[in-house]
Amino acid sequence: MTEAGPGTNAPGGLRSAEVFVAVATTGLVAGVAAWTLGAQDVADAVWAAITVLGFVAAMVWVVASVRAGRPGVDVLAVLALAGTLLVGEYVAGALVTVMLGTGRVLEQRAAGRAERELQALLARTPRAVRRYEHGQLTTPPLESVEPGDLLLVGPGEVVPVDGRVEQGDAVLDESALTGEALPVTRSAGDAVRSGVVNAGSPFDLRATTTAAESTYAGVVRLVESARAEQAPFVRLADRYALWFVPLALAVAAIAWALSGVAERAVAVLVVATPCPLLLAAPIAIVSGMSRCAARGVVVKDGGALERLVRGEVLLFDKTGTITRGVPALAPS
Repeated sequence: MTEAGPGTNAPGGLRSAEVFVAVATTGLVAGVAAWTLGAQDVADAVWAAITVLGFVAAMVWVVASVRAGRPGVDVLAVLALAGTLLVGEYVAGALVTVMLGTGRVLEQRAAGRAERELQALLARTPRAVRRYEHGQLTTPPLESVEPGDLLLVGPGEVVPVDGRVEQGDAVLDESALTGEALPVTRSAGDAVRSGVVNAGSPFDLRATTTAAESTYAGVVRLVESARAEQAPFVRLADRYALWFVPLALAVAAIAWALSGVAERAVAVLVVATPCPLLLAAPIAIVSGMSRCAARGVVVKDGGALERLVRGEVLLFDKTGTITRGVPALAPS
């Protein structure tokens, strides 16, 4: 399994992987059709071409992984594809190519979904604010806000930085941070955290932090670090790869030595490629974190998801965390 390297989450990278899978699958099916019609030479030629395509792609992924300091079992894919070409098992090589490409697409789609959730968080952050300066309202960039600045937060706007209500009452939708669906009212002097939405009339906010030190910026950083950090299970799988690769090579060598047939060694390499453990773990972790983010649950890292399995007691601090937060009629 190839871990996503720099830039692999980009839409272009996903489209390239999807095209790769489409070409490989089409070639595999075309070869099967030719074989069914009795054109064995045509089928072998098509499958061999797909295998060469997979070999080149796997080599590129291996180089990218090594440069990123994450060598893995992709070397087995390279050896398996090379072996199928040498012994003439072209259909096996085409199957390995399709499997590799499919794993690449699944991984990039999962990572792309996590990227979209992060972008959605960033999109809620205002780019400019309305600040009182010498009795006049100005619209400086968010980064220029300093503690002590007096800001105006209009209806429907996201509170840009942490602060306190200057005067009057502020009706706020804090569901983005707390999960509570019902608006809450903050009076003059009450603390207000960034990232909440003004659900009432305009109010003045006295900033107490800069944008970089605000609550919502911390949430964004938390999601970014959670996306970048590998879970313990993934790291364990990576450690297994360090001995799984030489073990697979040793078994392949033994199979060849005992049978005297090179095809036996190639069969071992094909079976070992790709490793389901390394393929499934990152996709499961990234997908789980992405699904949580879509539902408003921020998970610190993949390790936190894994620890939930061992949990026996869950404690919640407020109403609305596990309820809808909306009043409803109860049956009499």
